[in-house]
Amino acid sequence: MTRCKYLLFLVCVFVPVCVFAQDPWRIEAPISDRVPYYGVAVGNGQLGITSSARPLEVKEVVLAGVYDMYGRGRVGNFLPVFNFLNTEIKIDGQSPNLVDIKDYTQSLDMRHGRFHGHFFMPGKATVSYSYQTLYQLPCNALLEITVTPEKDVLLDCANKLTTPSSLNNGQLMWNQIPSLHGTISLLTSQAKSPSGKVTIATSTSFVFPQNDAPQLLHEIRDTNMHQARFSKHLKAGKPYTFYLVGSVISSVQYADPLNHAERLTIYACLQGVDKLLSQHTKAWDNLWQSDIVVEGNKQDQQDIHNMMYHLYSFCRAGMDTSPSPMGLSGLGYNGHVFWDTELWMYPAMLLLHPEMAESMIRYRYNRLQAAKKNAFTYGYKGAMYPWESAGTGVEETPVWALTGPFEHHITADVAIAAWQYYLMTQDKEWLKNIAWPILKETATFWVSRVEKNNQGQYTINNVVGADEWAENIDNDAFTNGAAIMNLRYAAKAAQVLGEKAPTSWTTIADNIYIGSMSNGVIREHDTYQGEMIKQADVNLLSYPLGIITDKKQQQRNLDYYKKKIPLKDTPAMTQAIYSLLYARLGDEKEAYHWFKDAYMSNIQPPFRVIAECKGGHNPYFITGAGGILQTVLMGFGGLQIDEAGALQVLQSSCPSQWSGLKIILNGEQVVAK
Repeated sequence: MTRCKYLLFLVCVFVPVCVFAQDPWRIEAPISDRVPYYGVAVGNGQLGITSSARPLEVKEVVLAGVYDMYGRGRVGNFLPVFNFLNTEIKIDGQSPNLVDIKDYTQSLDMRHGRFHGHFFMPGKATVSYSYQTLYQLPCNALLEITVTPEKDVLLDCANKLTTPSSLNNGQLMWNQIPSLHGTISLLTSQAKSPSGKVTIATSTSFVFPQNDAPQLLHEIRDTNMHQARFSKHLKAGKPYTFYLVGSVISSVQYADPLNHAERLTIYACLQGVDKLLSQHTKAWDNLWQSDIVVEGNKQDQQDIHNMMYHLYSFCRAGMDTSPSPMGLSGLGYNGHVFWDTELWMYPAMLLLHPEMAESMIRYRYNRLQAAKKNAFTYGYKGAMYPWESAGTGVEETPVWALTGPFEHHITADVAIAAWQYYLMTQDKEWLKNIAWPILKETATFWVSRVEKNNQGQYTINNVVGADEWAENIDNDAFTNGAAIMNLRYAAKAAQVLGEKAPTSWTTIADNIYIGSMSNGVIREHDTYQGEMIKQADVNLLSYPLGIITDKKQQQRNLDYYKKKIPLKDTPAMTQAIYSLLYARLGDEKEAYHWFKDAYMSNIQPPFRVIAECKGGHNPYFITGAGGILQTVLMGFGGLQIDEAGALQVLQSSCPSQWSGLKIILNGEQVVAK
């Protein structure tokens, strides 16, 4: 999809975005109805929950991999699923609202993937709440609520399950399961996707202090909404804590989602809250065994942790899904998978957590047959990956966007990522079984895609460039460069495995045309005449492709194209590439400038979430965060995987605004500057 130019933009208003900006692990902010609010997500790679400004509400729940055709575009879209954590409380008949409550703060604990809220109802009580998507139970979440009354009060509480309007044939159920630890009361809903192909189910249960469970009432308000409700008298000054556990799952994940949702909720209840929280905390501790430590600049440290936190929240090992540009923060871009994954999120994750990066490639491998069919329908051989992919791997780009039929570099992006995983792990079995089929079929595609000109060179004509403002042009620099590396990596993989590679792979790779202008700068495409560009294209030949290694040429290209980026409408990863390359060229001042320029104007309050473009309003843009993390890891840190799979530390500049930089991978410090 052609991005940014279809978005509406807001005037950038600078407002306070956090109170404790110096904390490297926690962002805390005052909340009111007078300050713009952009929700922040907690996720475990399978389930994402985005916050709301309203007390004890969540804005959106996203379940990875759940698509159906509905809404605009006639393509598969992320489905809204049950918002199963929404809870309403009343104290002496009064509900909390943004106008009447005091001292309302929310905070994000990035260290352990938790969201917190805290407010005061004058003359009645203080209320604290927190929730997390449990990392060890990928379809479950846990909500904790503590009410501390100022005086004797009556607490009324209800967990509400409303069937989203996008779902059909809703069923509402109330089930009470006896156990040795007391009755487990399950509030359960199930519904069908618009086409009827997908079933989604959710189930929740309150968990109360031992021997202090109030009576629960089940109430059906209408055909699409029911709730579990209780009332309890609370004594002045005595805190009362209770919990809500819940699960949401679809037939994409499990053949019998209704029964399994209830099983998962029962399982969580009988695990006990202490064990649930302990296992969740341990899982996040393990994730942060790979960390980036910035010394001397606490705000930059917090921002980098924020980016890492979101990358960790939106990815997961062992899954048959891959993150979309907005991850699990919402339904942006229909939840589709673009080059954003392989070129922008993946390289950072490959260093930080290779086991999570592997899932991104396995997602593509599992859809290789669909890519082969796609190539066949366009008259090519091999495999042609779709520009926008969803559940099945067929092309999901809306027909009005030319990127679907023409943005072909995605095929090479997938292949390059597969080769990089082999380099990082040196796993020959994986190379043989997963990467080689991808590399072989994508190389075959490029052989059928190129055209030989009168000078004996190979051209790639009629494409949409990586700079998507360049439509239906010939010889896009990045597309041609990516095809070169796809062909070369396929030939190298064949050599490692003892396979016979067609000689055409090397012949074509060595003769694909990349043009230059009279000033020596690489020309973005054949008809490029100096116009403004949407995002990095030519500069990607230096990194990540490594085709242009001459530093003078890198400098020449950088100095030219950095002036071609407009002040808005360009995605965050463009400036990240400039920053990375300047850092490797030793220009610390330019590197830090572009590092900050990549995201500071994209930040939205109150949790410093990153929007796609400057002045944009569609967070959280994990693509941009992935690009900026590459700036830190591969630019300031100088990390690079060589052809033998060794992790090198190249000479590069670190910002003078930092007194130190440490990069820790799987508990081992690999960079200290």
